[in-house]
Amino acid sequence: MIVDYIQARERMVQEQLVSRGIKDPRVLGAMAKVPRHLFLEDELWDQAYEDHPLPIGADQTISQPYMVALMVEALGLKGTERVLEVGTGSGYEAAVLGELCAQVFSVEEVEDLALKARTI
Repeated sequence: MIVDYIQARERMVQEQLVSRGIKDPRVLGAMAKVPRHLFLEDELWDQAYEDHPLPIGADQTISQPYMVALMVEALGLKGTERVLEVGTGSGYEAAVLGELCAQVFSVEEVEDLALKARTI
């Protein structure tokens, strides 16, 4: 199955985020830009833009896109901030944050997850 990931992200933004009240155009733009599938194992890529969490290893999950957008929008970032994220997980939310602020510092206590996130 060939998936158009750009189109899948656009659908995710419209069907999951805008339709549920996410309004910040910068957050919507970041969510449309960051390739969530790259933060998952290859066999999960076809589910990457669905509205549910997915496993990333070490009994952890990548949060559903709506939750990431909701949390990031609540921060009200303007672009000059330095953000500390505790619990890197896959690195997806740090990548979204990186589109919206000056610097992101992210820490992860699970070594395998930290190493994976660092390579993306």
